[in-house]
Amino acid sequence: MNRYIKNVDRIEFSVTSACTGSCKHCSEGGNRRLPSFIKTDKAVEAVRSLCALYNISSVMTFGGEPLLHPEAVFAIHRAATEAGVQKRQLITNGCFTNNGDRLISVVRELKACGVNDLLLSADAFHQETLPLATVKSFAAAVMEAGIPMRISPAWLVSREDTNPYNLKTRAIVAELTAPGVTEGEGNVVFPNGNALLYLKEYFDGRPTVPNPYEEDPRDLHTVSIDACGDTLGGNIYSKSILDLIREYDPL
Repeated sequence: MNRYIKNVDRIEFSVTSACTGSCKHCSEGGNRRLPSFIKTDKAVEAVRSLCALYNISSVMTFGGEPLLHPEAVFAIHRAATEAGVQKRQLITNGCFTNNGDRLISVVRELKACGVNDLLLSADAFHQETLPLATVKSFAAAVMEAGIPMRISPAWLVSREDTNPYNLKTRAIVAELTAPGVTEGEGNVVFPNGNALLYLKEYFDGRPTVPNPYEEDPRDLHTVSIDACGDTLGGNIYSKSILDLIREYDPL
């Protein structure tokens, strides 16, 4: 349908720009665009259409904090499961409710809808504003439900650097690591949003840290859909994803 999108094998949804944290490294900064969360029916329609057209191997939901709107997350992953997508990923900070029963209910539904790779964002930046005790409770519920989970920390400068943030992150990761819980690669903080405001001194005079989410627009492998519906230079709330694919032109 479009020579620039012939190799797509992944779909990503930013479920919401709202978040329970206020992290210094956040690439989105103070972004709080409307609508507050993705339209579930349009997201599900996009999953089904793309999976019918391409060999989609992974679907990811993230935010903001996506579990502020868990029903949208459930619906997206249920559609991916039904379409035969092998990897169904969720990135969360684990802090979306103070109600223990609600937490357990959401985690059980994540298992039921098919999430099979949960990335838990935990590090010095998240834990400046989000209680580690809550994260531990969430992690325990995830393990009890049997959802594969990895700790996904953000590293400053590099994973090997010994700056104060990284030292604290290592301690936090050590507290969360348990049988059946592994440490994922995480990511290196790149200069955008809050990171440019609060961590500028760590970027000055150093090689540019690349944005890991950027792709060659002439050879897309990932269709990324924002909470406001934006994708491929258009919007799934006003046009079908297939129409947007036909019309996409990065030049």
